[in-house]
Amino acid sequence: MATWVISECGVKPLPKIYPRPRTGLLPKTSVPSSFRPLPVCKSSNFGFSWSSSTGFKGQNWKLNVSAPLWVSNVGEEGKERVVVNGGEGAEDESGFDPGAPPPFKLADIRAAIPKHCWVKDPWRSMSYVLRDVVVVFGLAAAAAYFNNWVVWPLYWIAQGTMFWALFVLGHDCGHGSFSSSPKLNSVMGHLLHSSILVPYHGWRISHRTHHQNHGHVENDESWHPLSEKIYKNLDNATKMLRFTLPFPMLAYPFYLVGNSSDFWGRSPGKKGSHFDPNSDLFLPNERKDIITSTACWTAMVALLGCLSFVMGPVQILKLYVVPYSIFVMWLDLVTYLHHHGHEDKLPWYRGKEWSYLRGGLTTLDRDYGLINNIHHDIGTHVIHHLFPQIPHYHLVEATEAAKPVFGKYYREPKKSGPLPFHLLGSLIKSMKKDHYVSDTGDVVYYQTDQELYGPTGSST
Repeated sequence: MATWVISECGVKPLPKIYPRPRTGLLPKTSVPSSFRPLPVCKSSNFGFSWSSSTGFKGQNWKLNVSAPLWVSNVGEEGKERVVVNGGEGAEDESGFDPGAPPPFKLADIRAAIPKHCWVKDPWRSMSYVLRDVVVVFGLAAAAAYFNNWVVWPLYWIAQGTMFWALFVLGHDCGHGSFSSSPKLNSVMGHLLHSSILVPYHGWRISHRTHHQNHGHVENDESWHPLSEKIYKNLDNATKMLRFTLPFPMLAYPFYLVGNSSDFWGRSPGKKGSHFDPNSDLFLPNERKDIITSTACWTAMVALLGCLSFVMGPVQILKLYVVPYSIFVMWLDLVTYLHHHGHEDKLPWYRGKEWSYLRGGLTTLDRDYGLINNIHHDIGTHVIHHLFPQIPHYHLVEATEAAKPVFGKYYREPKKSGPLPFHLLGSLIKSMKKDHYVSDTGDVVYYQTDQELYGPTGSST
């Protein structure tokens, strides 16, 4: 990973809170002498990296997502690109190669984004929380009042979608884009995520790892590809579970728990629970954070248990458990489609070919129709991955401003109808074709296991 970051006012060394990846083969790198720093600024309303030493009882509440300072230039001397499985075939009719280093830098994208897009308004963020909470309780009250089997399925879909909306707001807290107050971010993050059985700090830290390593074969944390060797060592039952719907869309709770299982855990070759303060997911100084989040999660489970005695387990099943399952499906669907399922080939990187910018440019925007507003434009994902500190309500504007810089590296999402049924086709196609990547090569593309589903054509 890069060892320097862009801050609000210039450049500075990457803080020690950003550990080197614990897994993978990413070599040590250094900042080249040709890097281009941003000019010193006077405003503190926006930037790339910041932290606060204040907190509850001396805890260090840091915002742990940062963007590296530099990316490789096209035609960089002394670098030999090793492209495997799809290198030449990845070029389109115009000769565009999505795996080639882009002719722009992270600072060029940042400069194109209006300054007000970086400003975080806590009152506006809280208004979205209020809106979602009112809808959640309103839906529950209406379903309990009518209590018939015509209403319940509609309630489950609507409430599961609202649980997903709550998760996205908690996700903003984890990135520090909810507000400039680390205390407020942490309090709201715990309330929002614990209410839907997500351990806030445990998730926040592993999600930080995902953002710091997006697009890296070994070091990425979320929906990253399996190498050919690991894939072929899986038993057939695990392969089918990982690539046969609906099972991958129910994986999130098992990912949080984490164990040695190839399917019912984080990922083959990776272990560690989001609830365990001693997990290799976390640093020793993050132990108290994990204990706090696990305690909040446990309190929510206890509350649901008490409500089961008061209201009856069947009623809690209908009011909470089924919507929770729909929420999990939303989470797995959206996060998977951020990085898979495009009609063109998407590169994954290793070694010196990987950079923060090039990894971020392999993410995808998706259009969810009416759901865009409900789940806070989380489908506007490319800009979010590159600049996670931008509030969700500025992502669309920031993306439009950055498109001229992106050029062909931005993949325009297919327009959705009122409901995004078209994305189910992208999901099914990707599950049938995107199975593993080569064990060798610095720029690799997904390959298809023809024996798993039979001939399906070339991989995307």
